[in-house]
Amino acid sequence: MQTLANWDGGPGPWILFFPLIWAVVVIGVVNLLRRTVWRGRRGPWADASRPTGDSPLAVLGRRFASGEIDEDEYWRRLSVLDEQFGRKGGT
Repeated sequence: MQTLANWDGGPGPWILFFPLIWAVVVIGVVNLLRRTVWRGRRGPWADASRPTGDSPLAVLGRRFASGEIDEDEYWRRLSVLDEQFGRKGGT
């Protein structure tokens, strides 16, 4: 019985390293893309109408959630912001 190590003229045991090399290449490319291209993107599942960051709607929502303003003041200020800036989602 001939094994890969003793087979004359064949690739030898080095053929077992090729799938490992391809796995390292694929993992490296995915990590590179994750750290550069995909970093700022939120993906197709992200809700575009949801306020993020330091937008006026996000600040207003945080203030209401923390109890700084009551519900009446929240709705009053939200209506003013909607009149001035409108919603991004077109709703």
